[in-house]
Amino acid sequence: MKLTVTIDKQMWNVVISEPIDLSIALDFYGPQPSAFSLAEASSAPVSAGSFVGDTRLGGSANCETISLNPHANGTHTEAVGHISLERYAVSEALCDSLIPATVITVQPEVFGDSFESYDGVSSQEDRVITRRQLSDALKKLGHSPGFMDAVIVRTLPNATTKMQAHHSGSNPVYFTNDAMNWVREANIRHVLVDIPSVDREEDGGKLSNHRIFWDLAQGQSIDLARKHATITEMIYVPERVEDGVYLLNLQIPNFVLDAAPSRPVLFRLQPEKTAFNS
Repeated sequence: MKLTVTIDKQMWNVVISEPIDLSIALDFYGPQPSAFSLAEASSAPVSAGSFVGDTRLGGSANCETISLNPHANGTHTEAVGHISLERYAVSEALCDSLIPATVITVQPEVFGDSFESYDGVSSQEDRVITRRQLSDALKKLGHSPGFMDAVIVRTLPNATTKMQAHHSGSNPVYFTNDAMNWVREANIRHVLVDIPSVDREEDGGKLSNHRIFWDLAQGQSIDLARKHATITEMIYVPERVEDGVYLLNLQIPNFVLDAAPSRPVLFRLQPEKTAFNS
């Protein structure tokens, strides 16, 4: 099977045989990532009368009830309903099946050295992703505007321990407001990050970066917001994935909630020699 797409008047072959999974596997019985001091995801066999949903316990089939919070238990995608007064589901927000995307890598810096701002509780010693870092990373790639629908941000160091990290109380890396304003100005509709949140863990409840991204001030109607934009957090970008352009398939269950567990899958692109003339 061959799949070819045209982006910015350039034809690309999609390497569909080598999908790259950016999600963190959620092991209900083993080590798993967690954040915001919320309980880890759990699973237990159903027990009803004489039936037990575990074949190891004599049941005829395995049938388990799971408990999880998308925002704390691994890779998840959020919609504007996460911060709006009105309920708005992530399943309504995500309308794209294949999204042109760019992967970039940044080394977070000390907030006090960034000369950038954050509207919320902060400390000069915080580690942050800055506007300058995002802009410089894209410039190095000589990026194409056609691949700015989604930007995937990998932070350094990129140890595999990220996939089982307990972030609660650790004050993880977050975006400065300047960085998120850059994302918004670039009209990026989907941002994916390998940190628990684009906002500070303890920010005084402002969630200023979420509000910048979705164009939604406190108390404002959702009708004025970017309803088809999403934030995906707690991904893991393997070392073998080079910075550059890809095609993204952002998979979510059809949950009528503000957020859902998700599975972002990347496909490498190989340029065709033939390009379209303007």
